[in-house]
Amino acid sequence: MIEQIRALPKAELHLHIEGTLEPDLAFALARRNGVELRFPTVEALAHAYDFADLQSFLNLYYECMTVLRRPADFADLANAYLERAARDGVRHAEMFFDPQAHTSRGVALDDVIAGLRSAVLEAPARHGISATLIACFVRDRPVAEAMDTLEGLAQHLDVVQGVGLDSAEVGNPPSAFREVFAAAEQLGLRKVAHAGEEGPPAYVWEALDVLGVERVDHGIRAVEDAALLQRLASDRVPLTVCPLSNVRLRCVESLEQHPLPQLLDAGVLVTINSDDPAYFGGYVAENYVALQRALGLDLATLEALAHNSLVASFAAAD
Repeated sequence: MIEQIRALPKAELHLHIEGTLEPDLAFALARRNGVELRFPTVEALAHAYDFADLQSFLNLYYECMTVLRRPADFADLANAYLERAARDGVRHAEMFFDPQAHTSRGVALDDVIAGLRSAVLEAPARHGISATLIACFVRDRPVAEAMDTLEGLAQHLDVVQGVGLDSAEVGNPPSAFREVFAAAEQLGLRKVAHAGEEGPPAYVWEALDVLGVERVDHGIRAVEDAALLQRLASDRVPLTVCPLSNVRLRCVESLEQHPLPQLLDAGVLVTINSDDPAYFGGYVAENYVALQRALGLDLATLEALAHNSLVASFAAAD
């Protein structure tokens, strides 16, 4: 089944490029940049990838990011992901990145984007993939900082296609970023947001009606609200679901209990993605395989999920 799944042309729409930082690359970049990690070995770091909830993951996620210092680091990170994604049948990738997580520690936004840009521009020839960037605002940092970040992003609209909203969801509602997303729309940027992962269905409503997002990242708690499910289905709002992430962060107890069947039964346009695959135990094809095994999905359903990802992407129709 794995080879059949890898053969399906697909897009990946919920992928944090910083979340593809494998332990061996983290140590290589630490050596390059003179950064001392608190883990003595690659194996010790890998064993730390066990989380009780979203916040425990974020703590390690931001800690490991300190090895990313210069444009070449970001280019190497993105190219490693794109090479692996190509083997999984990904033909188009819309990669999230967190500008504030880097600028807050003294890395210039221009340096971050320079490295990512080089990987994006080389992706078609080097990996057979089209790629673009979506800059995510960190929702547990000040709104004013997000607006300042947007001003910096305005200089990079050739490669930054959209904006998103991520990080610690509980207690940080989407509506706080109304003005930032309105300003992003004025720049012509596409809009997505994390909502309904750990946060309540109300956050999904806010993402739709206050921020005006075109896709909802995660959104699995929508199953708790019948009216919301109907809205998502009737308006064909895609959800970028990340099954292995949901289990690893304890949003669902097991893949066998994942709400994917309820979402599909309600007619919601669901896509399958890997979120932060280095930390959550699987890239996109492995997410498809895990779902197939846990839920008994047939090939037709897997094909439909892959097709959904292409429909839901911001890529041109061809």
